[in-house]
Order: sequence, then C-alpha cells, then structure tokens
Amino acid sequence: MRRLITTLAILFVVIVAGMTALVLLVNPNDFRNYMVQQVEQRSGYQLRLEGDLRWHVWPQLSILAGRMSVTAPGAQQPMVMAENMRLDVHLLPLLSHQLSVKQVMLKNAVIRLTPESKAQRPADAPVGPTDSTPPEPVRGWTFDINNLEVADSLLIWQQPQGEEINFRDLNLSLTQDSRREATLSLATRVSRDQRELQLALEGDMNVADYPQRVNGTVKSLNWQLQGPGLPTAGLQGTGSLQAEWLDDSQRFSLRNVALTLGNSQLNGAISGKLGNAPAVTIDMRSPHLDLDALAGLNAQTITSSAATAPATGSRSPVIAEPVNYLDNPLSSLSAALKLQVETLRWHGMDMQQVALDAQNQQGQIALNKLSGRVGEGSFSLPGTLNLRQQAVEVALQPVLQNISLAPLLQAFALPPTLDGQLSLTGKLGGEGLSVEDFHRRWRGDAAVELASARIIGMNFQQLVQRAVARSSDKVSSGDETGNSNETRLDKLQAQTTLNKGLIALKNLQGAASGFQLGGTGEIDILRRQCDINFGVQVTRGWKGDNALVATLQQTAVPLHIYGGWDNLQYNLQVDQLLRQKLEGEIKSRLDQWSQRNQKNAAPSVAPH
Repeated sequence: MRRLITTLAILFVVIVAGMTALVLLVNPNDFRNYMVQQVEQRSGYQLRLEGDLRWHVWPQLSILAGRMSVTAPGAQQPMVMAENMRLDVHLLPLLSHQLSVKQVMLKNAVIRLTPESKAQRPADAPVGPTDSTPPEPVRGWTFDINNLEVADSLLIWQQPQGEEINFRDLNLSLTQDSRREATLSLATRVSRDQRELQLALEGDMNVADYPQRVNGTVKSLNWQLQGPGLPTAGLQGTGSLQAEWLDDSQRFSLRNVALTLGNSQLNGAISGKLGNAPAVTIDMRSPHLDLDALAGLNAQTITSSAATAPATGSRSPVIAEPVNYLDNPLSSLSAALKLQVETLRWHGMDMQQVALDAQNQQGQIALNKLSGRVGEGSFSLPGTLNLRQQAVEVALQPVLQNISLAPLLQAFALPPTLDGQLSLTGKLGGEGLSVEDFHRRWRGDAAVELASARIIGMNFQQLVQRAVARSSDKVSSGDETGNSNETRLDKLQAQTTLNKGLIALKNLQGAASGFQLGGTGEIDILRRQCDINFGVQVTRGWKGDNALVATLQQTAVPLHIYGGWDNLQYNLQVDQLLRQKLEGEIKSRLDQWSQRNQKNAAPSVAPH
C-alpha cells in the first residue's frame, strides 16, 4: 500500500511538473493567429481576440481569453460577443505545438441572430455577365465544435421587419459526436409586454447538414409564464416534440407535439415558414382545455363579475382608447388553424366536441367553423375577425340550439334572473373580444326563443291574482301557484336588438297552461336596469263573480317591471282596470235596462 501511494504521489508530481513546464515553454498567444485563420478558412467569419491569452491548468488545462467577437462577412454587427472565453484543450497535441480544442465556453456573451449580424455580399463586389455562372453565396457559420458551453448570456433574435426578442440569462450546453449528433441542454427567459417566460429543455439534434438542415427531438420542455392578466402563480407546463429546420426555404415543422398547460393538454403538429411572408399551419387536438384556469378565472371571480359591473346611475363612459391590435403577431403572417377539443371550459361553461377551423391573412381572420355542444344543446359561431384596425372588428352569425341560459348569462357578466333552454339565430358584431367590449361596443339583431322558461324572483300570475283580490271582493285567487317566487312559461320568444349595451325587446310573447303574456321593453346592461311593460292575461285560478271572472280571463293586466337588477320594482294598474271594467259593466246593464223599458212601455193613444 505504501508503494502504491508513493507511486501515485510521484506520478502526480510528474504531471504537475510537466504541465508547469508546458505552460512555461508554450505561449498560448502563439495560437492567436492560428485560431483567427482557422475560423476564417472554415466559415469566412472574422474572429477578434482582445488582450493576452493565458493558461489555466486546474481542473482542466485551458486557454483563457478576454473579450472576443465573431463577425460574419459584411455584417454590420458581430454575431457573437463575449466578455470571457475559455478553450479546454488536449494535453498531448501541445507537446508537438499543436492546438486541439475539446470545448469552448463563453460567459456573458451577446449572440445576435438579426439582419444586421447576417453575412452580406459587399456593395463593391464585382458583378459578372448575366450568362456567367452565378457566384457562390456567402458561406454561413459551420458548427464544428464538439462541446460548447454558454453561460449567463443574451440571445437577440429578429426576423426581417420583425421585432427583436431577447432571450436573457441564457445557459446552453451542447455536445456532438463524430456523427455530428448533438445533445442539447438549454435554460433561458424571455421578457415582453411586462410578461416573463422561463424555458428549460433537454433534447437531441442532428447537425450533419448544419446550417442548411437541422432536425432534432425535444425530450423534455418545461416553461412558466408570469405577468399581468395571468393567474397569480402564472401559467406553467411541460412538452415534447420533434422539430426540423430547412434554412434555404426558411421552413420549419414541429411533429408529435405534446404540451400540457396546467390541467390542459394539446397534441398535434405545427409547420410553416419564416421570412418576409411568414406562414403557419396548426393542427391540434385536446382531450381537455380549461380556458378559465389559463386566464386565472375561478368560480368565485366568475360569479362576482356581474356584481362588479357598472352600478345603477348614469351610463359609464365609453373607453376612449381600446386595446390596440395593430402590433398583434397575426397582423404580419398567414395562418391556418384547426383545433378539436373534447371538453372545453370557458367562463364556467363546460362545452364538448368543440371544433375550430380558421384562416388568417395578415390579420383578416375567417372563422369558417366554430361549433360544439353544451349539455343537450349545440352552438355554431361562424364569422370574421379583422385585426387590421386599432380595435379588432368582429362579425358573427350565431346559431344556438337548446342551450341552458343561466350559465350563458353568468359567462357574460349578466344576472341569472332568467333561465331556460335558449335557441337563437342572429347577426352580432362590434369592436373588441372581451365581455366588457360586448357590453359597450357590440350591435346586432337576433330572434330568441326560450323553452321551459323561468323568470326568477317574480310570479306574474300570483302578482296579478292577489292584486285583483285586494282591490275587489267579488273575486279571489285560487293560489294554484302556491308561494313560488318565479314565473314558469312553456315558451318565451322575442325579437331583440343590441346597441352598445342596450337590448331592445319587441314582440315579446310567452304562454303557460294558466296564463299568457306579451310586451315590449328595454334592458340597459351598463346601468344594470330594465324597463319592460307586460300584458299578463291569467286564464285560470279565479273564483267569485262569474261575469267578472270571465272578463278578467279575457283581459291583459298591465304589469310594468322597472328599476335596477338588484332592486326591481313593479306596478300593476289593477284599480284603474277594475274601475274601467266596473264602469263598463254598469253602463252595459243600464243600457240593457233602458232597452227593456222602451220595449215594455206601450205608447198611449187619446180618444177622439
């Protein structure tokens, strides 16, 4: 054991002494011109090193450099700039004064993938005759490094005429073998519009044909998005996919995409091309998509949204500066989207078999198909979206069949005072996509029909019968409705018009087994008020004077509903109605008595 320890100690001393002697005998600055020439010969790029090169012997024999930059031919800005560069080298080639690099490490680097950093043909380059062979294009950087480490760096990516995207705190580890198959590890963050996206991925790449073609597999992708308009904890998820990039045609494809967004999942493929006219094709499927969770909504916030709407009083002013959609990415590309969702949740509503087929042409979106099922009902919302204006313009042709109304009212921040199975056909449009925009900036017309309708909070039949009973002792109510505080109708229908928060109701008609009603009115969404005049005709439940009962069964009693949603008022003109009916009855009986007396009274003739 003592001999083994002695041998190892001697070997260690020899290695240290050899490396020390090597460091003293070999000046790393002797390789400066060699490195510059190799980079230029292999890629055409210019390597610039500032300051002296120096050795670093532990734990890895390395050459340390100060500030460095790599610039493409004719480029206005360097493609790579770094405060520090470390070259891990092999020991044995140094004995013959040769440089063999194992790994390149850059720290505090700035990597630019922008139009200004791309290789450019010199402006004074000679132009050959038109029938001559075209000159070879400027060569691009060829990835020829076995191991690359980038730490605490910045990547600036920009497409022509596009906006710069900064990838901060970039940490990259890339290793490739002799077959040019690389293993990649990446972590970075992107800040934009006061939001921050953190990314971390592990994957493999095939760079044998780099830069013309790159393909690879993302084995694991973890991301988190935080910022305004998102849940407090942000959005986070995982993913995996297979990717391919073709540099000549600027085309990309993402296959076998599998993403999780909280408790939502997306699977499918994405393909397209970049450049001056970018285009994207998306074909995705989802077993479950929870838009409420992605938007940070929960049952409490959805329920309270109606309560936080503008209170009664003067109409709230229209927002002078709506959201600007001109800088939306969809305004600068063409896209085709197909999405199929088995179950989708939006503003507390659960939908099934949702299908979306949309086409985008530089901000002009055609919703060829947007359909699905809600419970036993269905919906279809074809239309168009125009993002070429400062505020998005929306035009829809909704068709709803047998959809429960109360959850729909809740989704649009309206009080659920009405329920039933809604069927609707109409045309709606306006500016903006939010519920607030719907309240303030939308217009349209629709034919509405509500089956098994319930007007919650008021029993019209009971109100009329009891008011009549209090005003006259000749009739009474049978109280067939009991103490129910709602009005039930077999069917309720109307023609509606929406105009910036005002809903006008025309030809309002409803019927049930014991009564029927008609009316007109107006609902003010912004003031949270309504003003509706009904005519309620109760045909059952009367007791008392047969003649008056028969009259009431054929009379529509005026019922005025008005005021704020939280404190509705009503007015029944029963006294005036009974007075008119009584005066009419008395007049009718007097007329009958007068006619009988005229018939019974014979004329007297005087004798001559």
